[in-house]
Amino acid sequence: GAINDDELEAIKARVAEMEAEAEKLRMLQKQVEKEMGSVKSATPGHPAAVAFPSAEEKEEADMRSVWIGNVDYGSTAEELESHFHGCGAVHRVTILCDKFSGHPKGFAYIEFADKDSVDLAVALDDSLFRG
Repeated sequence: GAINDDELEAIKARVAEMEAEAEKLRMLQKQVEKEMGSVKSATPGHPAAVAFPSAEEKEEADMRSVWIGNVDYGSTAEELESHFHGCGAVHRVTILCDKFSGHPKGFAYIEFADKDSVDLAVALDDSLFRG
């Protein structure tokens, strides 16, 4: 099974195509990184399209969040928001799902706009949701 010249040339051509494609991807990645670098210096009042939270912002968001267990697999973020709305303004609802199947894992996080809402939400422990 020696490779003939035509096969070798075809392989070389394919490798060259792949290298060219890899170079295009590197250029796109650099462009995205450059744009994201300019995102960090976005002026206040003009939010950037994508801004990643700092460690402090993540920690602050965690302090405004509660973990919810035993969430019915058919639950929606809207239903959870409605259930916890009485505790305060809900900033975000995250229902965790299995990354392979996409099915809900049965728990969620509720991030409130205000830290005081967390204590009120904890008071709902063992409350009936989607009874």
